[in-house]
Amino acid sequence: MTRLAGDKAAARAAAFARRKQAHATDRGTGAALLSSLLAGYRGVPLSGYLAIRTEIDPLPAMAEAAAHGPVGVPVIEGKGQPLKFAAWEPGIALVPGPFGAQVPERLEFFEPELLIVPLVAFERNGGRLGYGGGFYDRTLALLRARRPTVAVGFAYAAQEARDLPLEATDQPLDLVVTETEIIEPS
Repeated sequence: MTRLAGDKAAARAAAFARRKQAHATDRGTGAALLSSLLAGYRGVPLSGYLAIRTEIDPLPAMAEAAAHGPVGVPVIEGKGQPLKFAAWEPGIALVPGPFGAQVPERLEFFEPELLIVPLVAFERNGGRLGYGGGFYDRTLALLRARRPTVAVGFAYAAQEARDLPLEATDQPLDLVVTETEIIEPS
């Protein structure tokens, strides 16, 4: 294991522990702040995610956004590939997808212009540490090469970190929403 890989593994382990603790006391206030941010993007095609394990849950904000425009969820098609995004709406039939995430039973793909991005840790400057598969980094690079694309990290405040071990290929977040604030990286 390289030093960078070891540093990332240690940062992930620490962030997962903080996230687990924050999740145990979550009262859903993060979704309200996320909804307030998304109100400024009404009608913009967006992708959220269906929370797994101890991820902060964007579902209430996604349901509200779905009343104003297209909303989707990520679909992993294979290791090393960018994500695709399937149309989602409240009450849609879901089936198990790769890595434990649910996906719509009928896959109707589209390209979002705003992505609500799950994460393990974040920095105030927009740095993001994910799960290590590079799915969001590859996808954001691809989408940003085609058109302006906004990446909104959604996390518990406890997931904030300093000096994350990041690489040049790690795509920055444009905004971060926690249960306590909306952060605009400078």
